Amino acid sequence: MALQVYSTVPRTSSMVQNSMSHGIITKQPTVVCVAGDYPHLLMRKERGMSLGFRVKASLDASAAAAVAEVGRVTEVNNDTFWPIVKAAGDKTVVLDMYTQWCGPCKVIAPKYQELSETYDDVIFLKLDCNQENRPLVKDLGLKVVPTFKILKDSKIVKEVTGAKLDNLVAAIENVRSS
Repeated sequence: MALQVYSTVPRTSSMVQNSMSHGIITKQPTVVCVAGDYPHLLMRKERGMSLGFRVKASLDASAAAAVAEVGRVTEVNNDTFWPIVKAAGDKTVVLDMYTQWCGPCKVIAPKYQELSETYDDVIFLKLDCNQENRPLVKDLGLKVVPTFKILKDSKIVKEVTGAKLDNLVAAIENVRSS
């Protein structure tokens, strides 16, 4: 997690020195750890002046800017899955739900990658069904791996279970044509 603090306090030579020793920053966004006493800020407060801080927290830059590219498989997690699906709009989205230990998952993975390079109007995602992603996996109703969920307009419209490439291609074609 990163904490960004933006200060509207005017920059002075003493602030530059304080910024080095106490963690005060200027209007430039910076990742900081804020701790300690800041005499010049206390003076501003005593004079009834605004301290002028805005604080913004974010988890991970990749989660904030989650983007899926057509022509490749994008790894998703709890934080990135739904934003990517919603950003896809009316495009078809295919989700490969797999585990690291699953033999059939490993067999179909390269074929799934090839499919992502074949369809230029479909977004291909993959979700590692590990403990970290358990809430999403549960919400999506996983029963067996691999499972492929096909979504359109942010709704699951088809599901293919098992490493059955022909069934997956037929389901993708069916959803694309609807």
